[in-house]
Amino acid sequence: MDPIVYAGVMSTRPANTGLKTWLPWTDRQGRFSALRGLAFALLLVPALMLLYAAWMHQLGSKPWTEAIHQTGTWAVRIFIATLAVSPFRRLFDWGKLIGIRRMLGLGVMAYALGHLALYCIDMAFDWGLIVSEIVKRFYLTIGFVALIGLVAQGVTSTDGMIRRLGKNWQRLHNLVYPIAILALLHFALQSKIDVTEPVLMSGLFLLLMLYRGLYRWKLPVSLAVLAGLALLAGLLTACLEAGWYAATSGVSAWLVFQANADILIYQDYASIRPAHWVALAGLVVALGHGLRARKARPPRQARETATARAA
Repeated sequence: MDPIVYAGVMSTRPANTGLKTWLPWTDRQGRFSALRGLAFALLLVPALMLLYAAWMHQLGSKPWTEAIHQTGTWAVRIFIATLAVSPFRRLFDWGKLIGIRRMLGLGVMAYALGHLALYCIDMAFDWGLIVSEIVKRFYLTIGFVALIGLVAQGVTSTDGMIRRLGKNWQRLHNLVYPIAILALLHFALQSKIDVTEPVLMSGLFLLLMLYRGLYRWKLPVSLAVLAGLALLAGLLTACLEAGWYAATSGVSAWLVFQANADILIYQDYASIRPAHWVALAGLVVALGHGLRARKARPPRQARETATARAA
C-alpha cells in the first residue's frame, strides 16, 4: 500500500489502481461508497434543474442571464458546503466525510466555469468586449480572480500533484479562504439591491471560520461554547448586513440592525433575516455535537467501574 497525504490526512490506496477508483461513487479502494454516491448525485441536481427549466422555458425573459445567476449562486452554495467538511468531520467525529471534500471542490469549480461559459455565450463570444468588461467592472474582476484560484486548486487536487508539490500544496490550498471571500464579495456586488442570500452565505462562512479558530487555538469544544459561537456568528452577520446596506445604499445601519430584532413578528420563512438563519444553523450544529458526544460517552456504570479500577 502506498501512503498518500491528502489535505493533511494520511490515507492509503492500492498500488495498482484501475478505473474503478476514479469513479465518483467509489472510495480509494474502488469500493462503492454510499456517501460519495449521494454527494455526486446532489451535485448534479442543480444542473439538472437548470436544464429542465431551460427546456420548459421557465427562465424568464432573459434565460441566459438567469442561467448565469443560478450557476453562480450554486457555485457559492457548494463552496460553503465544501468549507464545512473539515469542521463537521471534527465536530461529529465523522472521518469518512473528508472523502467527499475533493469532489465538492471540483463541483464548485465546474459550476463556476459553467457560470463563466454562460456569460461568454450571453456576450456572443465577443472576446474583446468580454475582456474589457472583466477589466472595467470591479465585481467581474474579483469574480474572475476567484475563478482562476478555483481552477488552480482544482487542477492541483490530484494525488500526483499533492506528491509533486509537497509542502507547497498546502500553502496553495490555504488560499481557499481568501478565494471564498472574493467569491462572496462578487456575489454580493452583482446582487445589487437585495443581498439577502450573499449575506446568508457570508454569515455561514463566518460561522465556519469560528469553528476553524476553535480548533486552531485549541479551545474547549462543548455544547455551551458552540452555542455561543452560533450566537456570535448571528450577531456578526447582522452587523455585516447593516454595514453593507449603509455603505452601498445609504440606509441607516441602525434601522437595518433593528430589523434583526423583529423575529417575533415574522409572518413567513421568507422574511427571516440571514442573521437568524446563521444563528439557527449554528445552534443545530451545537445540538448535534452534544447528542453525538453524549452517544459516544460510555454508560455511567462503565465509567464508574473504570474510575474505581484506576483508583
